[in-house]
Amino acid sequence: MQDSMKNKMIQITNGRIVDPKNGIDTQGDLFIDNGLIVAIGQAPAGFIATEIIDATGLVVCPGFVDLSARLGSLDSELAAAVAGGVTAVACPPDTDPPLDEPELVERLVRRSEVLGLAHVYPIGALTQDLGGTKLAEMHSLTAAGCIGFSQAKQPIPDTQVLYRAMQYAATFDFAIRLQPQDHNLARDGVAHDGEVASRLGLPGIPVCAETVALATAIQLARETGVRLHLMRLSSAAGVAMVREARANGLKVSCDVDIHHLHLSETDIGYFDSHARFDPPLRSAEDREALCAAAAEGLAAICSDHTPLDEDAKQLPFGEAESGATGIELLLPLTLQWATARKLPLLVALARISCDPAAILGIDAGALTIGKPADLCLFDPTERWQVTPAHLYSQGKNSPYLGSEMTGRVRKTLIAGRTVFSA
Repeated sequence: MQDSMKNKMIQITNGRIVDPKNGIDTQGDLFIDNGLIVAIGQAPAGFIATEIIDATGLVVCPGFVDLSARLGSLDSELAAAVAGGVTAVACPPDTDPPLDEPELVERLVRRSEVLGLAHVYPIGALTQDLGGTKLAEMHSLTAAGCIGFSQAKQPIPDTQVLYRAMQYAATFDFAIRLQPQDHNLARDGVAHDGEVASRLGLPGIPVCAETVALATAIQLARETGVRLHLMRLSSAAGVAMVREARANGLKVSCDVDIHHLHLSETDIGYFDSHARFDPPLRSAEDREALCAAAAEGLAAICSDHTPLDEDAKQLPFGEAESGATGIELLLPLTLQWATARKLPLLVALARISCDPAAILGIDAGALTIGKPADLCLFDPTERWQVTPAHLYSQGKNSPYLGSEMTGRVRKTLIAGRTVFSA
């Protein structure tokens, strides 16, 4: 595919060029040669465009970086990614089978490269088969393409195993990603332990399930010096603990699922299984704290894309699987959050581009001269309705079905090659 880009010169004209990492927000042109960004503003000497893309009325920005996207059907979910302007995704290890063998990782990377859509960055299993007892072969998994290690949503019952894992990872500067939830405290819970769950008779998951796990993870990170990323914060108390850890100089980062910036426990309504998440949607006060954490840059934003078939959600609330398809809604929901908080576009886009790229340690999420032209062009004012027919993902499970969104991707480029156009 790269051969087709040789000597191809593309000029994107009349767009609003927004690049949070480099502090760019300007009206103008962007120039691509052989798949690389070669100039912004003025054309380089001798540049003669072989293709012109008119971006009048559109924002031209880096392709988005999603910190967590499950890719059950690789072709459909990567098609959904580029339809959402996402050009790089981190794939958690709870695949079937889990990503605990180098051959599995290499196969995933090869298959994604053949498709030529969004770049896939595998997160390896921290323990063998995600069983929580024996450490996975982190060195060979890294050599195969893993950029970090996680248990996804699976527990490590023995804290000493987690301690040894962090010690080993710190020795080689491997990153560890944990979803902070004490599985004993959360056992059998399906919703936030609050008024709504009590009224509906649903078993609750208390906030302390998050804070107890956070306290353990942060203390072990302090002891070992490991690079620790905390996934899917859900509570105000959790945000406060991460803020304090960072103030104390720990190498700790965090993210929040885009749905948790908009929804709360009340959105369960009358047992709406589309509003079942893990961690659960919590109180309005918790949601406000998450919004503030993202606004200040403490937390990056991810889709936590979890495509499920209809049968997985057409069950009683307590039996339905948790999660929602989200990668195609990441942009409009981020724009909606930023508009509500009166945040500039530079800040909004940073949370889904350069910030997650920095967390993953990948060279992405920016419009840097000399780097591959992984771009998104979107209309910030276009309104559209979320329907199953509009979603490329095989998973149509979303609490936003039937809702109107503002902001739509019109074109996505990978190394200067158009991979999505609407």
